[in-house]
Amino acid sequence: MGILDKFRGEEDYVELEQQSEAEEEKKIIVQVERIGNIADSDRIQKKLRDGCIMLVKIKDLRDKDMEELKRAVDRIKRTAMAINGDIAAIGEEWLLVCPASAKVYREAIAE
Repeated sequence: MGILDKFRGEEDYVELEQQSEAEEEKKIIVQVERIGNIADSDRIQKKLRDGCIMLVKIKDLRDKDMEELKRAVDRIKRTAMAINGDIAAIGEEWLLVCPASAKVYREAIAE
């Protein structure tokens, strides 16, 4: 008798409880943002201070002006470090920016 045979004849569904509004408010917000110029870094810094985790697309600015991208990323990085947050590049097109309540997992590299 297999494990699935034990459940045959049982109800075919499971009733789930709805989440209360308090539980709904505890969810972490992950936002997708885009940097088109250095001024966009202000918006991202504000959301970071508000506790949002953000995936930031940097490809457009990277293709347009690499120096401006470096300045924008530096501003975001300083804000992340000031609030004990975290920042990590995802390939060449995205940044992951986290407030203090989240941490980017970095797998240890074996030498």
